[in-house]
Order: sequence, then structure tokens, then C-alpha cells
Amino acid sequence: MVAPKYSIIIATYNRIDELKELFDSVQAFDFQSSKFEMVIIDDGSNDGTEQYITSLKTDYNIVYKKQQNQGPGAARNLGMQTANGDYFLFIDSDCIIPADYLSKIDNHLAKNDLDAFGGPDTFHPSFSPLLKAINYSMTSFIGTGGTRGSKKSVAKFYPRSFNMGIKREVFEKIGGMGGLRHGQDMDFSARIYEAGFKVGLIHDAFVYHKRRTSLRKFFKQIFNWGVARINLSRLHENFLKPIHLAPAFCLLGFIFVFILSLFTVFGKWMFLLTLLAMDAIALFAFIQSFLTYKDIRVAFLSIITLYIQVFAYGAGTLSGIFQSLTGKKTAKGFTKNYYK
Repeated sequence: MVAPKYSIIIATYNRIDELKELFDSVQAFDFQSSKFEMVIIDDGSNDGTEQYITSLKTDYNIVYKKQQNQGPGAARNLGMQTANGDYFLFIDSDCIIPADYLSKIDNHLAKNDLDAFGGPDTFHPSFSPLLKAINYSMTSFIGTGGTRGSKKSVAKFYPRSFNMGIKREVFEKIGGMGGLRHGQDMDFSARIYEAGFKVGLIHDAFVYHKRRTSLRKFFKQIFNWGVARINLSRLHENFLKPIHLAPAFCLLGFIFVFILSLFTVFGKWMFLLTLLAMDAIALFAFIQSFLTYKDIRVAFLSIITLYIQVFAYGAGTLSGIFQSLTGKKTAKGFTKNYYK
């Protein structure tokens, strides 16, 4: 049997419904089935994932392995150890893959010799208003500064595991992902850069990403990313810049002005000005979101998700700083039931 060119590695944990949507999308690929394989690493699911995967009948090869729950980094490492392809592609299990995804990657790599690469994530038309609003806050320039795969970005592009690819040689040289529970893909990307490999963005090779399906889960996810930023900065000096601390300063500033408003007239005026500034940002987000999604429900929800994102990331960053100052080697965020 000839080895495939691409191994699509999916780490999953109790996401059978999302996996079914993902595999439905793979069935529509316009890419030759003998040139790719699906490597599914089950991180201890108990929702019928094993029965579903082993029952699939497809034209392409499926490799399935199950391990005790160890987190996504360990699952992806097992995927790389198992994969047969020349390139390893990481896709999150809550993604839907466009039919021409592999064709776009293959065409780009034929013209550009990249050792590692990544693409953006976006929304599918079938997504709920909440998921579209989360997509707005996660992908708009006002929300993340274009760092998740935009051609215009305030920071260096680091491929992330929701849509990331590497040559097999990268894994063979630097090894797998590290032990961070959150942010292990960013650490991996940083190590790829540090090893001197050529990294690039394939802007049109996007995936449809569901992310978290409730405001509570979204808050916990973003909080954990704020914590992860501090852990990453302890491993890589250039991972903590003023732009990354901005949400924490915004949160502290809001709390300070609010407390000041309870005791002084000056504080009340400052708090009023703060609210007016927040209203202006909310209006901008509402208009931009409405023009993008043509749905007033999404536009209103985008205001909520944008402010949850800012304050959750700020709170997570402050928590990470506090834990570091109190001597913890690795700061921790939410972990209980986080990946369910």
C-alpha cells in the first residue's frame, strides 16, 4: 500500500456529534482518496465514538486509536507517531472541512515550499446566531487583531491546532507538542520557528469552526487562553507583548473606575466616559457584525461575545500572573469537564 501524502489528525474527546459532521464533510472532498488518511485519536471518550469510527466504510483509510484521557497535546502526539503521511494536518474535532480544503493546500505547497503552515477558521452558514457571534469576536480585527489567520495582523502568525500542518521532518527533528494543557499548539509553533523552519499562512485554506456552544463555555475557553499566555511567556520571551496585556489593563481599569465612582464625583464622570467609550465600541461591533452576517440577532450577540472575550482573557491573564508570582510552575485555568 502506497503511503498517503497527507495525514489528517483529529484529537477528540466525547464529540461524536461534531465528528459525524466532520466526516460528512470529508465525504465531499474533491481530492484523490488514496492521497490522504484520517488519523483519529480518541482521548478516552465514552459517548460511542469508538463504535461510530470503526463502523465507517470509506474510500480513504481511517486509522483509529484510543488512549486514556491525557489532553489534546498527548492525543496529537500519538497521532503524529501513528500517521503515515508526508504531511501532518491538525484539525479540531468540532470543525467542518470544505470540499476543496486539501486541493488548496496541495496547490499552495506546490508553489511554496513550507515546512509548517496554517489557515483561518470561519463560520458555516448553518451555524446558530450564537456561533456566528462567537466567530465575529474571534476573527474580527477588533476582537483578536487578525492573529488567527488574517492577512492583516498585529502580531506574528502562529499556526494553531484547529487548522495547522507540518512536514513529517518537523516532528522528527523537534518532537511533539509539550505538556501545556492549554496553548500546547502555540508552544509547538514557536518551537518550529526557533528551529529555523519556514512557516506560512495559506489564507484560502480555511475550516468552519464551531468552537464553544454556550456563553459559559466560551468564557471558560477564553479565560484559559489568558492563563495560557502567561505559561507561554515563561517558555518563549516574545510571547508577552503590550497587545496581549491590553485586556487585563482594560479589566483593571474598568474595576478601578467603577470603585472610584462610588466615592467621588470625578470617579462618576470617569465611569460615565468609560461607559460611553464602551457604547461606541459596541455600536461599531454591531454595525460591522450586521454587515457581515446580515442578521440582527448575530449583531446583538456579537456585542456580548466581544466583551466576554475581552474580560475573560483579561481575567485569565491576571490569574496566570498571580499564580506565577505565588510560585506555581504552571498556571492553571478551568479543567473540570472542559473538553466534554
